[in-house]
This record gives sequence, C-alpha cells and structure tokens, in this order.
Amino acid sequence: MTTPFRFALAQFDFPVGAVAANAARARELMAQASAGSAAFIAFPELALSGYPPEDLLLRPSFLAACASELAALATAAHGIVALIGHPHSEGEVYNGASVLRDGRVECTAHKQALPNYGVFDDKRYFRPGHETVTLLVDHVRIGLLICEDVWQPEPAAQAAAAGAELLLVINASPWDGAKQADREAVLVARALETGCAIAYVNMVGGQDEVVYDGASLLVNGNGSIAARAPAFVDALLWATFDPATRTLHADNWPLAADSSVEATLYAALVRGIRDYIDKNGFGGVLLGLSGGIDSALTLALAVDALGAQRVTAVMMPTRYTSQLSLDGARAQADMLGVDYHVISIQQTCESFLAALAPAFGGKAVDTTEENLQSRTRGVMLMALSNKHGRLLLATGNKSEMAVGYATLYGDMCGAYAPLKDVYKTVVYRLARWRNQAAGREEGTGNQDPDAHGAPVGFPIPMEVIDRPPSAELRDNQTDQDSLPPYDELDAILERFIEGEQSQADIVAAGHDAGTVQRVVRLVLLNEFKRRQAAPGPRATTRAFGRERRYPITSGWR
Repeated sequence: MTTPFRFALAQFDFPVGAVAANAARARELMAQASAGSAAFIAFPELALSGYPPEDLLLRPSFLAACASELAALATAAHGIVALIGHPHSEGEVYNGASVLRDGRVECTAHKQALPNYGVFDDKRYFRPGHETVTLLVDHVRIGLLICEDVWQPEPAAQAAAAGAELLLVINASPWDGAKQADREAVLVARALETGCAIAYVNMVGGQDEVVYDGASLLVNGNGSIAARAPAFVDALLWATFDPATRTLHADNWPLAADSSVEATLYAALVRGIRDYIDKNGFGGVLLGLSGGIDSALTLALAVDALGAQRVTAVMMPTRYTSQLSLDGARAQADMLGVDYHVISIQQTCESFLAALAPAFGGKAVDTTEENLQSRTRGVMLMALSNKHGRLLLATGNKSEMAVGYATLYGDMCGAYAPLKDVYKTVVYRLARWRNQAAGREEGTGNQDPDAHGAPVGFPIPMEVIDRPPSAELRDNQTDQDSLPPYDELDAILERFIEGEQSQADIVAAGHDAGTVQRVVRLVLLNEFKRRQAAPGPRATTRAFGRERRYPITSGWR
C-alpha cells in the first residue's frame, strides 16, 4: 500500500523586483509547509524576481541578486523539497525553476516553450530549454513544467516517458475572462494524454497592466478536476497525491463566495487597483465623481480596494451639470464615507474662454468649448493630486477609449484607469452586481427593494445606473448623440477587437454597414489617444496597450 504524498502550493503574490522580500516570503512558506508535514512545496514561475521583470533582466546586478538570494534560500531547504521559479543566467538567460533540497540547489529546469503573443514577450529575454526535468521526492516521480510548457504536448510527454506520475506546473498566468476555461481544457488534455495527475500553481496579484488570479488547479490522472482554488486569494494550498490511483485531494482549500463572471471581474479590478497603489507607495487615490456610471463604479472599486479613508472624490459642476448628477454623486460619497469636495469650474471655464476669445476670432462654438470643460477638470484634479499626494484615477471605459470618446488632458487625465479594458455594457452589469453583493454582505436583503430588486441606499445609486449616459458638456447631451447605442457599439467592438473580424464579417453578423464602417474608422483613427492613456488592468483577451499594438500612422482602413 502506497503512502499518500503530501505537498503544498504557494498561491501568493511575488512582486516584480522585490527579490529580497520574495525570498523572505518563500523562506517563511517553506518553514510553514515543513511544519505542516509537507514533503514538497512549489512556488510560482519567476517567484524570486516577480513576473514579468522585463528589462530588469538586462541588468547584470539584477540577475546577480536573484542568484544570491536563490543560493541563500537553498540553505533553508531542510526537511522539505522546494521548487522555485527564477531567472537563471548561464551566459545566456533562461526562465528557470530550481529544486532546493538538503541545503543546496539540486537541479534547475528551464522553460522550453517561450510565449511571444498577447502580453508575453519571453523570447526577448530568454533562451528556450530543451528537456523536461523529473525528480523523485519520497516515493513519487514528479515532472517539472513551467507555464507555457503545459500548453504544448511534448514537455508533458517527455515527463511521462521518464516515469513521471505527477506533473507539477508553476505559472505566472495573467487573468482574463476566458482564461480559466482555457486552462482547464489544456490540463485535462495533458492528463488524458499522459495519465499523469497535474498540480498547477499560479501567481496572484496586479502588475501594471496584468492581474494574476491564482485559481490554482488539481487534475487527476483520468482528466477529472480534483480541486479549484479561488481567484485573487493568497493562500498556501495543501494537497495529497495517491500514486496508486493517480488522484489528488485538496486539504481544506478556501472556497470562493461567488464565482460568477461579474464577481471574478470585480475582484480582478479591485486587486489591480490595490496592488498598483500599494506597490508604488501611494497613500491613496483621487477621482472626479460626475454623477455618471463610470465614475460611480470606479469609486466603489477604489473603496473596496483601499478603504474609504484612502479615497477622495471631487464633483466639478458647470451650468450643464444636472441636479440628478449632483444628488447622485453626493449620495454615493455619503454612502461610502469618502472625503468629498464640490468645486465649481464654471467661472474658471469662462475665464479661459475670455482669454481665448481674441485668438478664436469669432469662430462658432463647437466641441472645443466642450473639451475645455473636461480639460479644466483635468487641471483641477491634477492639482489636488499633487497637493494631497493621492494618485488620480481615470474613469473612462473600453468602449469610449476604443472610439476616442474621451478628451486628451481632460477626462483621460490619471495615472491608472481601472475600467480601461471594461466595455460600457459590462460596466452596468458590474454596478448592478455590486449593489446585489452589498445586500448579501450586509444582510440587508430584507429592505424594501427598488424597482430593480436592489435594496435602497447601496454603493452605486440606482438613479445613476438608470439615467441615460451623458458627458454633460452641453444642454440635453447624451452619449448616443455621438455614438450608437452601447449594446450595438460593444457588439461591434468585440467582433473587431477581440475577434479580429473584418468589416464584412461584422456586417454579415447582422450589423448595419454604415455603423460598422463608422465605428471601425473611429477605432483606427484614435490610436494616438490610446497611446497616451493611463495603464489599467487587463480584463479581456485583447486589451489596449501591450497586447493590442496598432500603428498610429497608417494608411490601412
């Protein structure tokens, strides 16, 4: 009778560049795993350096620091075997994972499949490995794979041919809405091909424009899912493996309270904000609260990420600002308990217009005057950000950024844009989900609900959700004066951006040809704006920025 093999997976955040701190955390977790009778512990891909370290990998001092910390960490490997990811320099640089045992580095595996698509740029920095490493821990033969290796059949097949019973896959796999289903399909395929059980551990945390979700997995040798870890939760995950049946068992893994699409996306955005602010050393955030849905959702996200005491909201009305906007913004600020200011910009805008009047030469009023209001708000917000040391959040969404419905140096001002990769229709879904979640969390579901079923007095006022979206830069303005309805716009954008479909294909799917042509033209025309936009967390399979890179100057239409 075989003895079950007990091991631990370190689903934690290992920040980029924090080499000494990452090594210290790994040392603590090794001790914790050893005290819990684990024979083995696995850390995520490049846990020592953080992922992606980008051009830090071109600095010899950085590589030397990683090597030094690895050697020191190895001395703590007594009574437990550890696998930790790190950059491995041997004249050339590899994406490596070292086995630490008996106080030394026993061996190092090199990542074989180097991704160079989407957000990945591994071929810029690393050379590929050429073989799969296996090792024996107690009585179990383990095959070591690094992230992309498991997405190709050959590395797993090599491990199985060498006698592996369990595949251990360490990852720094960024989250998007489709990723978990894709991961599971790949892992099930590898298990069925090889007969090996698979333990998959993933990093957690926000890093600039990507967010790692964790969501680690255990897959049995027959391809069935043995366990799923929750997303965006730091946890030391305990597991046991039975070599006789090639099955895995999760020992008291935390459970997700809500695993819906909206809950997971909301958690991703919260984690992105929190880590961007905290890792960069900012005390808090500031944002313009307009009484509209985008800024309202951004405010709720910020408070959930940082706490009300670290969030400032500013309403900056003009004569075009409706009472509904003023009341909605005030109600939300009071409900969430944030620092709140109302600063009229009407007089400031009039001063700008008076100063510019001679140079405008009597030209007719147009969008120039509208943009001036937005830019006045940008100036005010940046001044407050400087004075109070709080990072300015931009509140624009992906639909607006796609078609350029945003003002450079105006509402685009900000150092981080939480909704940058969230379509407008999804903004509404998230807002409604957050109100419903508030009812569940606070036990207030017995309050008299409003017409939409949400209890009254929740994080995002229903009057803000229900109103027609408007920039309020002129009388009786709505977004649909300039754009197609958001349901239609987002459907076209998703086909063009995520789907990379042609205009003909989009029209064939049932969309008006003139509308499609207009939307596509706006997307291509406004690349110059997006190049100047703040970073924000990636939520889709084709985020603007490091993932979707189109030329600014191009004759292609």
